[in-house]
Amino acid sequence: MKPTHPLPVHHSWPLYERERYFELGRLHGADTLDAVASSGEVTVADRFGPTRTGWWECDLAAGNRLHWSREVHDIFGLPQGATVTREDAVALYGEGSRAAMEKLRAYAIKHRRGFTLDVEIRPANAAPRWMRLITEPVCIDRQVVKLQGLKFIVPQQG
Repeated sequence: MKPTHPLPVHHSWPLYERERYFELGRLHGADTLDAVASSGEVTVADRFGPTRTGWWECDLAAGNRLHWSREVHDIFGLPQGATVTREDAVALYGEGSRAAMEKLRAYAIKHRRGFTLDVEIRPANAAPRWMRLITEPVCIDRQVVKLQGLKFIVPQQG
């Protein structure tokens, strides 16, 4: 049974451990595996982008603008290419999952740490389901400017 209460912050991880937390490798090349990655010279499109299955990005510097791959739109039951605000997306999380995600998100931004969390979502056109959220901050001069990562459905056991 999946927990439905807010989970503690111990699900966060330092950026130098990002390899362990991303499916099939890492989002950044080996040349950016320092403790606080800087995207000053390498754009997100150079490293990976919306063509990667389950990819997402939240641009903090642009007012929390979201960029999602096709699969993330599907996971949330939203039309491909639809403009989705962060508020719209967060409203689709189950209450306990939303609280846990918001706590870890704030911690990630404050302490420049990644996190992994299974959350319950309630898609626009489907039954509730569990999604794994893998998040890492993108920093410029020790300032978090974006959050990015992977989202994918967690298969139900039994």
